[in-house]
Amino acid sequence: MRDFWTIFKQSFWTKAKTKSFVITTLIVVAGIFLMANLSSIISKVQDVGVFGEGVDDHTILVVDKSSSIVTQLQRQLDMSDSGITLKVTTNSNDELEKQITDKEIASFLVLVLSDKDTIQASYISENANTFEIPMTIREALQSVQTNIKANSLELTEEEVSQLFSPIQFEQTAVSASSKSEKELSEARGLVYVLIFVIYFAVFYYSNMIAMEVATEKSSRVMEIIISSVSPVKHMFAKIAGVGTLGLLQISLFGLVGFAALQTTSSDLTSGVFSFFGFANVSISTMIFAIVFFILGYFLYATLAALLGSLVSRTEDVQQILLPMTFLIIIASFVAFSGLGNPQATYVQIASYFPFFTPLVMFLRVGMLDLPVWEPVLGIGILLVTIFILGWFGSRVYRGGVLMYGASQSLKDIKAAIQLGKK
Repeated sequence: MRDFWTIFKQSFWTKAKTKSFVITTLIVVAGIFLMANLSSIISKVQDVGVFGEGVDDHTILVVDKSSSIVTQLQRQLDMSDSGITLKVTTNSNDELEKQITDKEIASFLVLVLSDKDTIQASYISENANTFEIPMTIREALQSVQTNIKANSLELTEEEVSQLFSPIQFEQTAVSASSKSEKELSEARGLVYVLIFVIYFAVFYYSNMIAMEVATEKSSRVMEIIISSVSPVKHMFAKIAGVGTLGLLQISLFGLVGFAALQTTSSDLTSGVFSFFGFANVSISTMIFAIVFFILGYFLYATLAALLGSLVSRTEDVQQILLPMTFLIIIASFVAFSGLGNPQATYVQIASYFPFFTPLVMFLRVGMLDLPVWEPVLGIGILLVTIFILGWFGSRVYRGGVLMYGASQSLKDIKAAIQLGKK
């Protein structure tokens, strides 16, 4: 047992102290804070002015050729709390375009009311990359246009409000396992993020194990190690060491993400958060995410160690891992496609295929109200598969670490098993 913990600590600290691991962790942490506060950053940049200091892109000069639209438009903009201020100008279009070029103003608006009481508007800016302000002005102008048409038809305000009153639409489902539209919205974002985390972690850390084994073989360090430690103990110590490091890193990202969401100015109910539904986090979903992450890691890590033991050059690692890579990619495709229809038959079937279960069964657990036996059955299938793969992998690993020379891909498995018996 002492040998196991020695290799465990060596695998853990060797990777934890590498510059690539530390830099990657810091970049991801910084990225989490950046994404959580992106809306606030954009807002502050817009307050400063994208055209330079002293230029306010929320103050817009207006050429109103009808002399009747600006007042109504400003009223509509104030009602929506847009923060946009309109100022009428008598300058020509050419003069205003020159002011934009000279960075004196950000944009200007030209308003014309046709003989048929139709508003014709032109928003002119330096480039077409700005969407928020033009869209806000367009929506306000549409309201002004509605009022103008209502007046021409002699409609009262009550009649106009009745004309544009929204319908009441509610979506319900007959299936007992289906959640309501609100519950699906609340679960969608968390499930999406956690599926991506599980996919990334399983792929990244499994590759790390295979690369570690191949590196030790290519440097002939493996021959020294297995002279004092059994290959099986070496394999599982490496899997446990890298797995523990992965769990700590993912936990760090989770804590940083939680802290970032707490410091953001958003209440998690508007913008992108309203679509992903981060306001309500289910404890059961988080527990299943941890369970399926751990089981998925051990499943693919065992497979990666098995395959990594067959190559003696780090250059051959990616080639030998192609079958495993395809399995992870296909599983992620099924899971992400199932976000739109988690009750699809192919999603249900795929959730019981062990190499797809960590992603697909977790998707169904997060998006549906499943009976307890379904996720438990998926976990049982994973445990049995891990046990079988561990038993088979240990036999391959025992002989694979002693094999050198050009790899013949999966054909070397038989040779590794035979060598391990000697």
